[in-house]
Amino acid sequence: MTTSLELGPPVQDAAAVVILAHGRGGSPEDMAELARRLDRPDIHFSLLRAPDNSWYPNRFMAPLADNEPFLTRALSQYAAAIDSALAGGARASRLVLGGFSQGACLTAGLLWHRPAAYGAAMLFTGGMIGPPGTHWPLQPKLRNMPVLLTCGDQDDWIPLPRVEETDMVLSACGARVAKHIYRGRPHLICDDEIALAQGLLDAVAAA
Repeated sequence: MTTSLELGPPVQDAAAVVILAHGRGGSPEDMAELARRLDRPDIHFSLLRAPDNSWYPNRFMAPLADNEPFLTRALSQYAAAIDSALAGGARASRLVLGGFSQGACLTAGLLWHRPAAYGAAMLFTGGMIGPPGTHWPLQPKLRNMPVLLTCGDQDDWIPLPRVEETDMVLSACGARVAKHIYRGRPHLICDDEIALAQGLLDAVAAA
C-alpha cells in the first residue's frame, strides 16, 4: 500500500504544495474530500496514509512513551513527504502543512520535530502532542509563519485548554496564529474553516 495519495498538478508546476494528515480511523480519501472542498486545482496535495489508519495508538495527551515507536515513525513519514516535495521542486515557503484531529496533532508535532520557514500550517481541531506539563522549547524558525488553528468549544477528542496552550506556544515562537473556536461544532471541518483555509492558501500561492 502506498504511503500517500497525490492530487493536482506536478509539484514543480503547482502554485503551492499542501501536505495533509488524516484523523484517527480516517484515510487519504477523507483528505481528498477536504482538498475538493478547498477547490484549488492549481495546488498539489500530498495526502498521507497512516498504517492501519492511525498515526499512534493512544490519546495525544498521553505520556509520550505510550505512543512510541509509532509517533516517531509517523513524524518520519511526514518528514519524508516534505523531503519529497522539496526534491520535486517545491520551496519551503510554498509548503502548507495540515491535518485534521489526530492528523492536526501530528502536524503540530512535526513543526517541532522539523521546524522551518514553511508557507503556513492548518491545524483543524488539534493541538501540541504531550502530557500536561510538557515544555515545548521555542522554535525561532517558525517566526512569521501563518497558522490556522481551529476547534469546537466542547470537542470530545481535543480539550480546549490544550488548543489555547498551542496558540500560546506557537505565538511565543513568533508564528502568526489565527485561532477560531466554534460553539457547539461537531468533530468535523465546517464551511467557515474551509473559507479561512482558502484565504490562507491564496496568500501562500501569491507570495
